[in-house]
Amino acid sequence: MEGKITRIISNLYTVEVNNELIDCRARGKFRNISLTPLVGDNVIVDISNKYILDILPRKNYLNRPMIANIDSVLIITSVKKPDLSLNLLDKELIMCFKNKIEPIIVFTKLDLLKNNELKEIKQIMKYYKSIGIKVTTNKKLNTINKLIKNKTLVLTGQTGAGKSTLLNKLDKKLNLKTNEISDALGRGVHTTRHVELFKYKTSKIADTPGFSSFDIDVKKDELKYLYPEFKVKCKYDDCSHTNETDCTVKSLVTNNKILKSRYDNYIKFMREL
Repeated sequence: MEGKITRIISNLYTVEVNNELIDCRARGKFRNISLTPLVGDNVIVDISNKYILDILPRKNYLNRPMIANIDSVLIITSVKKPDLSLNLLDKELIMCFKNKIEPIIVFTKLDLLKNNELKEIKQIMKYYKSIGIKVTTNKKLNTINKLIKNKTLVLTGQTGAGKSTLLNKLDKKLNLKTNEISDALGRGVHTTRHVELFKYKTSKIADTPGFSSFDIDVKKDELKYLYPEFKVKCKYDDCSHTNETDCTVKSLVTNNKILKSRYDNYIKFMREL
């Protein structure tokens, strides 16, 4: 029968089949062909022996967090405790665009900001909206509900950014464990230990372990295509938007039409790649 993997703990796979959760093992053949079953995978299951026999073709998948067949990613982005990391946010957006997954940025902890800091954050939010990305805050639950309706989605972001807290606000029955920020480290304490899909109204939502950094898995020559605002005409068709003269992208940065942090991060990523 066909089912969907909703949780993986060690080598035990929880598969939802006809609204029933069944704990299964995976056949050894997956190791032989270097294919790892992921949460979100649609699979063929031998019910009587409780084995996953086959993994059906994926429409997409992410390595961080490891999950498949996702419609949207809620990028939970803290502005304070832990501090806002636009570098990490831009990396997450790059991986969404690469895998053709809709990103939705959810800013959290705006109530911890001073007035001048809040003004700056609102300008950043406005910019990301201007390049076609859906942006909201964790206080706007009605907006979030509309954005995630009838979708399979995953929450991702820094440790301590408020992923589990947001899920608990959306559905109090989940009662997911949350911890306070570590003052010594300036970041959150891990609370989610594994990726798991939860049912929520007409949607499926995955909470995931947090992180403070990760590497983007893209080719250097494809990076510029993963920046929506870079889709402009430059003097040279193969312009990398780095050292070339008469580069339209660099001109837009100079004239504050492209957010400087976005371009600075682009240059950093190019060097890393």
